[in-house]
Amino acid sequence: MAELQEQLARTPVELVIANHAFGLFELAALHLSLQPPQLPQARLAIDALGALVEGLAGRLGEYERQLVEGLANLRMAYVQIRGAAQGEAPGSAPASEYPGPNSP
Repeated sequence: MAELQEQLARTPVELVIANHAFGLFELAALHLSLQPPQLPQARLAIDALGALVEGLAGRLGEYERQLVEGLANLRMAYVQIRGAAQGEAPGSAPASEYPGPNSP
């Protein structure tokens, strides 16, 4: 256990946080890809990823760009999949209409 703690202490914190963020990305993508998509579960994972990425803006080092882009892609996919589930025409809901954490 002490060896594991020592190894973790030597690992840059931004790398550990990025690894957790990538896990949230994968979790959201999984719930979006299920048939039928599990939108509430995907949205929670996307919002958690957003809280990390946006809350730590400028502090995630070399991983930040990839996380920001991944978050934007997840939000766009969420809107497209939600629209398809509601019978909307493809492309009718812009990515800016991603519901925030406090909207229904």
